[in-house]
Amino acid sequence: MPDISRRDLLSSSLFLTVGAGLCAGTFNIEALAAAPKTQRALADVFSMSEVDMARESVVVQAAYRIVEEAARQIKDPGLREKTLSVLKNPAPTIARGNQAEILERLRSAGLIDPARREVFPAVRDASQSPQPFWSAPGSGYSSHHAYPGGLAAHTALNVVSAQALVKNYRSVNGLVLDYDIAVGGEILHDLHKPWVFTWSDDHSCRKEQQLAGTGEHHVLSIAESIARGIPAEVVTAQACAHEHPATSAGERLVVGWLKAASIIAGVDPIEYGLIDKGGETLPLPRRIEGWVVHLADHDFVISTSACQWTAQALAKLAREQYGLTDPRQIQAMRNYVMANLTAMHLYGVLSAQGPKAFADEVARVVKA
Repeated sequence: MPDISRRDLLSSSLFLTVGAGLCAGTFNIEALAAAPKTQRALADVFSMSEVDMARESVVVQAAYRIVEEAARQIKDPGLREKTLSVLKNPAPTIARGNQAEILERLRSAGLIDPARREVFPAVRDASQSPQPFWSAPGSGYSSHHAYPGGLAAHTALNVVSAQALVKNYRSVNGLVLDYDIAVGGEILHDLHKPWVFTWSDDHSCRKEQQLAGTGEHHVLSIAESIARGIPAEVVTAQACAHEHPATSAGERLVVGWLKAASIIAGVDPIEYGLIDKGGETLPLPRRIEGWVVHLADHDFVISTSACQWTAQALAKLAREQYGLTDPRQIQAMRNYVMANLTAMHLYGVLSAQGPKAFADEVARVVKA
């Protein structure tokens, strides 16, 4: 296991120039969010797609680069190549499966709502992601990181959290954890959000369905990892993102997600090594890396509320100061502002400095 510090990870390949050469230095999302920005007219913002917004955001692209760099630190060449391939093109290859047969098997196992008529979100081409990893929101439109590039920001924080936990458990407890399993599982944990949360014409995103008792992106992401031949111990750690196996109830959920994902991917979960031969627990003894993935995924605890409150403040500002009344335009403005400044940065300004400072911050990227 490599002894990787954040400074080591964010080496010269992540040195960024912000604005007109104003600030160059080690990756720091807050510094990038606070740096000078190009101020756009609202008419320009309204003409942009969410992919355009994310592509042009220094903050989003920097967050994506930290995730990529963490993937490059994976020691196993096969896992490293597969993980980088997912980041480059998180294509829903599992959608090639027989959906009617998969749906029936999930129903028989009690892992999907009997009223459901489909398992997969719509997709035109199973070999190509509906959008880049770096343009997807971090969750549904009323949840955390709900803006273009939110997934990259969410994953970046989770990944550096997982790296820190691996290092800290070693420093404090002398516990040597597997970087590839812990960090690889974290990188992959939301790989199908670009598919599940596609952008709509009104600048909101698709509403997520439930699958096996959780948001469908989780099970579909696990299934994709299985279909791409990701090692069982990494997939099992990935599955722990939404719950940990320390209680019987928690472990039943994780095992259920692994079983559902195995049905979708067309494998036997016991033979693949995802669950114990008894069929009711994770492989024994349970690996600690799954808890690292679970703990590192807790960015949502504050970021969900922060994004909701920031969205409310932006909508109010859009109406009162920018004169917007069309919900689509308000949502386009919201997406552009958050993509450039992040919801967390904006809420930090609002909560610590108040509405005037918040409005001033927004004005750095859009003209009234």
